[in-house]
Amino acid sequence: MSKKAVLILALLVAGISNAQESKAQVPQISVTGEGKIKIIPDQAIVTVGFQNSGKDVKEVKTLNDEVVDKVIKFLKKSGVPATDYKTNNVSLGKSYDYEKKKSIFQANQTLSINLKDLSKYDEIMMGLNDAGINSIQGVEFKSSKMEDYEREARKKAILNAKQKANDYVSVLGQKVGKAILITDNSSVHIPMPYFKGNMMAMAAEADAPRETLAVGEIEIVTNVSVVFALE
Repeated sequence: MSKKAVLILALLVAGISNAQESKAQVPQISVTGEGKIKIIPDQAIVTVGFQNSGKDVKEVKTLNDEVVDKVIKFLKKSGVPATDYKTNNVSLGKSYDYEKKKSIFQANQTLSINLKDLSKYDEIMMGLNDAGINSIQGVEFKSSKMEDYEREARKKAILNAKQKANDYVSVLGQKVGKAILITDNSSVHIPMPYFKGNMMAMAAEADAPRETLAVGEIEIVTNVSVVFALE
């Protein structure tokens, strides 16, 4: 290789190296932003269960089938669409009672109901109790406009991050430029319900004024990390 070619190659390498170094040294600022929205839920997914036990497997299964039939008929009568409830789990097992020296069969089933009208909560829960439901597995609150609220929270998080960056650099006589990197980390806090007693207590208080559910709020929180270029 000639000396001229070596010199040209060296200049090219030096130029690339200087360009990379210059790019790496672009003034930057890294900040975090938070977007928080609190909303009142207007829907809930209620998961309920029931179980029966006995010494005869056919009898136990028949009892469970009867409960399923009553529950479905009640939900239909209450105007809950068939697409808004489904069976989550069904099990049929056997255990041995060593004290009584006999086998016991148990049938369990869980059902989730998408309750789109929270004003019907008490009515639905009491009807399910009458149909044979004997446990509440959980209640998950949600909003029919959850996606809209999540988008709003994300926008607020970015605005919060940019405001922070402006606060920091304003005293330096610089300006915040374009975003170089955005890292999103979002979470939704879903409140747990408050129950006034269990299913049997609810049934016993059917004729008394009661407040069986505190809906609370859903808190949508979006956290972002943003790297801005400085001008």
